[in-house]
Amino acid sequence: MAQVAIIMGSKSDLGVVKPAIGILKSFGIEFEVRVISAHRTPEEAHEFSRSAKDRGIEVIICAAGKAAHLGGVIAANTTLPVIGLPVKTDMMGGLDSLLSIVQMPSGIPVATVGVNGGENAGLLALQILGIKYPDISVKLAKYKSEMREKVNSDDLALQSELGQL
Repeated sequence: MAQVAIIMGSKSDLGVVKPAIGILKSFGIEFEVRVISAHRTPEEAHEFSRSAKDRGIEVIICAAGKAAHLGGVIAANTTLPVIGLPVKTDMMGGLDSLLSIVQMPSGIPVATVGVNGGENAGLLALQILGIKYPDISVKLAKYKSEMREKVNSDDLALQSELGQL
């Protein structure tokens, strides 16, 4: 079965990753969640990234704020896809986190979602897995179809409410 790892630089980032956890659970994907800091536990970060593939991990989501080097440190030590999840901060509203994650040097790509974009991080992980696992791709198509139907329903309701129908 497909497996995703979600790593947070700090336990306080849990609220940001909960939407990713929820998406993965709703699709029946196995995952693990860890607190590993690029700066405070660098040895653990290196060991985690080096051993992830052998442990069955196929995609890694890294949530971090401020300097937000976690995704880059992890990506430097693995060939697995890494998704950076910038965490909103008090200092710059998360722009600091976003820029730290998205501006990786050549050769160390980290796919990046928006600030506090846990749901999109989970969905991107599923889309990556869907390349290998057709059942995930089918579930994603259904998810998107349901999303489209809800928006269309909301549009009709609004038009009716405003007397535009």
